[in-house]
Amino acid sequence: MAEITAALVKELRERSGAGMMDCKKALAETNGDLEAAVDWLRTKGLAAAAKKAGRTAAEGLVGVAVAGTKGAAVEVNSETDFVAKNDQFQDFVRTVAGIALETGNDIDALVNAAHPAGGTVGEKLTSNIATIGENQNLRRAKAVSVDKGAVVSYVHNAAAPGLGKIGVLVALESEAAADKLEAIGKQIAMHIAAAFPLALNEEGLDADLVERERAIAAEKAAESGKPAEIVAKMVDGAIAKFRKENALLSQLFVMDNKTKIADVVAAAGKEAGSPIVLKDYVRFQLGEGIEKKESDFAAEVAAAAGVA
Repeated sequence: MAEITAALVKELRERSGAGMMDCKKALAETNGDLEAAVDWLRTKGLAAAAKKAGRTAAEGLVGVAVAGTKGAAVEVNSETDFVAKNDQFQDFVRTVAGIALETGNDIDALVNAAHPAGGTVGEKLTSNIATIGENQNLRRAKAVSVDKGAVVSYVHNAAAPGLGKIGVLVALESEAAADKLEAIGKQIAMHIAAAFPLALNEEGLDADLVERERAIAAEKAAESGKPAEIVAKMVDGAIAKFRKENALLSQLFVMDNKTKIADVVAAAGKEAGSPIVLKDYVRFQLGEGIEKKESDFAAEVAAAAGVA
């Protein structure tokens, strides 16, 4: 059986919001598997829905860039938050976001693209690591575009123009006036930053994720003791709710908590005098999916001093 450490219990508590003893039991029941322990707690009704982004652990910056009907977002990680305030690092992220407008989602193409200062983006990154004195990583990139309309960007709590910890792009296909698209695009982008949709529409939700939710819902429903046909309806209802709450177009607009995003877009099109189609979006949150290794600071100091 895997060792259930205090650090693992702490992490599960942060992920689930459940009590310490419940977290210890969940880890014991799942042989120390963190994700399985989260699901175990949820089936027992001891945890809220899994946090979508998990712990935002990595440092660095998300950068967004827009040019005409194209937009791109990149994430560049660093070891500490201090680097995110470094002008050289910020300039690199800003420049790379602009280059990603042409290279799109292909991270290898982005790394090998020419950098304005000379050499490639990858070579410039290596140079930055040497001069700044801290490891950095160009983690991901995504681009969106429309034939007609606008791509609108938004950065939550921006560290500098176009740079921050949460970057959003909204691609709106329309012949409406640019100012109308900018206004509704900004509102939707702010919603996306807050609500963290997992896909544009219900059909786009990851099938494995939906099945994981179905398994959790089925186990919870089975514990109700109700007849099989009622249990089946309970599961279907839970999955329908999950789909609705996690697909952008069916989410309720955070600014009124009652209007679906699809209806918000339709109303904006009517007001603008031209239909608006929410074609795509990007939401990058710094470090999502990355777990930073926690260390014992006192132990590190002792090790550095050569103390056993």
